Amino acid sequence: MRFCPQCQARLKPSGESVVCPKCGYKSRKEASEGKSVTEVKQVSGSNASLKVMDDEKPALPTINIPCPQCGNDTAVWWMLQTRSADEATTQFFRCTKCNHTWRNYS
Repeated sequence: MRFCPQCQARLKPSGESVVCPKCGYKSRKEASEGKSVTEVKQVSGSNASLKVMDDEKPALPTINIPCPQCGNDTAVWWMLQTRSADEATTQFFRCTKCNHTWRNYS
């Protein structure tokens, strides 16, 4: 499910593209070099277009820490506020080899 970046309405499928029923925003997906390219055109505006490269995996920072499951030394990490606001954040790690996820309560 995708939403319009201009008015936040839900985009409706229309052939090989998706269209916003409120403002007329239109987007079409194409495959290019292993990544998806989204071509965006404003229907009721200028003829300008914008191409955006979508990566499937977000770029997360890596750290050298041993995985408790497979022993690999590299993991990606991120932090979330999982408890109340007056307590420390929780740091999550995911192994780059086996995708095992574990956490560290700071």
